[in-house]
Amino acid sequence: MFDRQASEIDKLRQELSELQSLSRDQARTMSPSFYTSDDFTALENEHVFRKEWICLGHVGEIPNPGDFFTTELAGEQLLISRGKDDAVHVLSNVCRHRGNMVETAASGNRRSFVCQYHAWTYDTDGQLKTAPLMKTAKNFDSKTCRLPNLPSEVWNNFIFVNLSGEAEPLAPQLKTLDGLLKNYHNDERNLLFNDEAVWNTNWKNLTENFMEGYHIFATHPKTLQPMTPTQLCKKVPGEERWSAYLSYYDAAYPPRGPFHEDMTEDEQNHTVMFNIFPSFVVAVAANYTLYLCLRPAGADKVAIRWGISGFKSDPNDPEVVDYINLCKAFNGEDREKLETLQKGQNSRFYHHGPLAPDDLEGTIWDFLHYMGRTLGADRDLG
Repeated sequence: MFDRQASEIDKLRQELSELQSLSRDQARTMSPSFYTSDDFTALENEHVFRKEWICLGHVGEIPNPGDFFTTELAGEQLLISRGKDDAVHVLSNVCRHRGNMVETAASGNRRSFVCQYHAWTYDTDGQLKTAPLMKTAKNFDSKTCRLPNLPSEVWNNFIFVNLSGEAEPLAPQLKTLDGLLKNYHNDERNLLFNDEAVWNTNWKNLTENFMEGYHIFATHPKTLQPMTPTQLCKKVPGEERWSAYLSYYDAAYPPRGPFHEDMTEDEQNHTVMFNIFPSFVVAVAANYTLYLCLRPAGADKVAIRWGISGFKSDPNDPEVVDYINLCKAFNGEDREKLETLQKGQNSRFYHHGPLAPDDLEGTIWDFLHYMGRTLGADRDLG
């Protein structure tokens, strides 16, 4: 059994390496086991999601001191809090005493975080405050006891964590992307909606789907094609850390204001679609930002934390509600296709297929190259 598992992983790693040597004219998809293998998903968790910068959510989820939300990443329970010092903290949500979870609520506001097992209490920055009846314990120092505060960065209002603590700083790797997004002023947009979901498809299926405009005309004929037609997609040269394309608006479609005063006429007429590898996919339009934070929940399931931000501040504004409903509608259309895709990928009669031209699926080629650089057979995974 072990040999079979190792062989499957080795074959996929070798295939990722071989893709690197192909020209763009030969660009193709990966074999279906890339999306269905439990063993390869375990490899991704260990060497991608534990080692790379992963987006956990939006700072608008924790606007006030004491605000928090909890999540999971690669088997680690995480507690994201706004401290009394107004700083964002990404903490291990595991008590230093016996390893139980400290906070079990999905979100809220606390003055302190109390483990319900033995009532050890931590401050909002993770420092231990009290440990009942532990004063006489010889091998315990309350002053040095705290929840691990994991390396994190806030970029454009999005919270990223690096579990290994070994990744290079994120922001310098995104300078070119920052230039592309500068006039959209994403940092001035207010969080208007957020939610969580689990879809029955591999995380890479959703990542690739979000990042290509080829499917729009067939999958979204009434929701997106009239506004951002497949035929007007234009790829942007990406870099090692990210990939992007511009989704231009049909000239017959009404303007998508309000526009920030810094935006050029060209910027007012397209959405920037980008992926910060491996799994943070975002659509920055003239008026709203849609984002999805993705992580594996198994080979055939993806956990999604998604939301919408914009210049408006009232989530109940009719225009905001309409946009949220639009996003829910085309997300539902994508979910339907991706869950049948996951079933189809179990077939023994499919091996791989050609990718569409660069403006339509070039971002998938970028993503596969990223996966090759990260997990290819020529990489020493230690």
